[in-house]
Amino acid sequence: MNELSGVPSKRPQEQEVKKEFQQSIPDCFEEHVRKHPDRLAFKTKKDALTWDALNRTANRIARAILEMCEGRERPIAVLVDEEAAMLAATMGVLKTGTGYVPLAPSHPRARNSYVLNETEPTLIVTDSKSFSFATELAQRDCKLLNIDELDSSISTENLDLPISPNAIAYITYTSGSTGEPKGVVSTHRKVLHSQSTQHKPFLLGPYDRFTNVGSGERRTPFAPLLSGAASFPWYVNEEGLAHLADWLIQEEITIYRSGPRVFRHFVSVLTGKEDFSKLRVINLMGESVDRSDVELYKKHFSSDCLLVNTYAAVEVGTIRMLVIDKETRIAGQKVPVGYEIPDKEVILLDDKGQEVGGEIAVRSRYLSLGFWRRTDLTQEKFLPDPDGGDKQVYLTGDMGRMLPDGCLEHHGRKDFQVKIRGLRVEIAEVEGALRSIDAVREAVVIAREDGSRDKHLVAYIVPVTSAALNVNAVRSFLEQKLAPHMVPSRFVMLGALPLTPTGKLDRKALPNPGGSRPDLDTPYAPSRTPVERELSQIWAKVLFLDQVGIHDSFIELGGNSLAATQVISQVMKKFQVEIPLRSLFEAPTIAKMATVITEHQGKQLGEKELERMLGELELMSDEEARQLVAKAAISK
Repeated sequence: MNELSGVPSKRPQEQEVKKEFQQSIPDCFEEHVRKHPDRLAFKTKKDALTWDALNRTANRIARAILEMCEGRERPIAVLVDEEAAMLAATMGVLKTGTGYVPLAPSHPRARNSYVLNETEPTLIVTDSKSFSFATELAQRDCKLLNIDELDSSISTENLDLPISPNAIAYITYTSGSTGEPKGVVSTHRKVLHSQSTQHKPFLLGPYDRFTNVGSGERRTPFAPLLSGAASFPWYVNEEGLAHLADWLIQEEITIYRSGPRVFRHFVSVLTGKEDFSKLRVINLMGESVDRSDVELYKKHFSSDCLLVNTYAAVEVGTIRMLVIDKETRIAGQKVPVGYEIPDKEVILLDDKGQEVGGEIAVRSRYLSLGFWRRTDLTQEKFLPDPDGGDKQVYLTGDMGRMLPDGCLEHHGRKDFQVKIRGLRVEIAEVEGALRSIDAVREAVVIAREDGSRDKHLVAYIVPVTSAALNVNAVRSFLEQKLAPHMVPSRFVMLGALPLTPTGKLDRKALPNPGGSRPDLDTPYAPSRTPVERELSQIWAKVLFLDQVGIHDSFIELGGNSLAATQVISQVMKKFQVEIPLRSLFEAPTIAKMATVITEHQGKQLGEKELERMLGELELMSDEEARQLVAKAAISK
């Protein structure tokens, strides 16, 4: 699709690019340096830098880069482990007018090599700790610069190079749907606009102390860097969460940012006696926020503190924001992602590009340039504005719905919408229902195929406590909230959900339960009689399980309407007796079904009658099977 016939026309004269976005990132940064050179800019347990010290270090790195490299056509890679050094290195590259490519020492060599092969940098800026790794990664014509060994005589004065706002600032690689990372190309203008619009609602400024509570991957903290605030990063994989509350209070943090999952785990260890009087904003972004998250915010933080739900994408920057206070009431389970922000128009499109609701598209002049060396993907996702001009329309791949007051609801990824037994399922709705259970801390639902290539839902649950979660109770709760086809057939308990290096959920790393018997409240009991052994084999074959206990419930094993007809068909073939479909509700275990079969074995069916009944069962559609099961359940 290369045009959007349904995008509404907006012909009034194009607004000029705002003055604050007609500069570069170094211009904005150096303005804060001039205003408060001796104020704290960055602090960790190991390092503390003032704005002036950070600027001088970046200037020295920039001049060293210019001595080694000519031209700005190819990017420069940054592979630095220490946070303060990484920040100085990235700002140093930006001051040369060249875009940078962040590499991560914590990432596998294969991923870093892929990024280097894609971008072909002229130089890798590194430190002594990562120098050996950088040497292994460096390609034939790629130079290395160790910032720990710079000549102290190099000037630390500003370079004052003219840098276009449209120049490339960085290329950041995100996970692609094909399995290969894709490089998103961001300009200085796009970064400045995104940070400005994101933090104006809560006035992030020089008197703030900002923390990003992340997984451990080092990232340039543009939010405080471009607003004059001090940056205090916290890495969960190194520091954990047990002492985060004390640290927030000790450092007088005013702005907290993390993903919702990290926030839930952080709040779970609070005692309720903490004094977070300095904390004025909790900013959640990266994943969906639930109503339960809002309740946690209201319970543990002061009335002067705001909760901000931010919807953003690497390709677009900030898209929508919802500011929540103690009086805000959330109607549904999911928290909306908010209202329009300047210069970012949200359009909802169907599969034909018509504006009728569905996929979230964003029209703006402040988007990324596209994907590095992926013209095909760029043309597919970044579409020209039907009105012409310098705006583009980006297709996010997210689904949404606009409320009457203009507030946007986020309904998950387009590729997360699945059909189970022919019926559409919104995965986000199922996950929301699970997370509304008090005993559930985290929950993720995905669709997997069984041996017959039929899709079924698998729920992965992280309980609040280490005590075993009652699967029967969870299933019963969902049956009261959701349509039958939306109730997962398998439940897998985990100690923690797998995360990507950037701290987001890694759905691909969720374990496949395969043919293992589900976690049930009923202990496994082996077959005792020939009839039970035959039934165990039939159930295991239909449900694609390695083993089935004689007291296991058919429904709890993942049985559905179609599987019920298959079990009855196999039982009738094997024992040549008529077993009514309702027997799976009246006798939902192998032990009880064996008793039913024994009672009916004196009434064996004739060959023709058996063929007729088996034929009817085997030709039955999934919808017919559902209706028959429903009737059987009602008559029970």
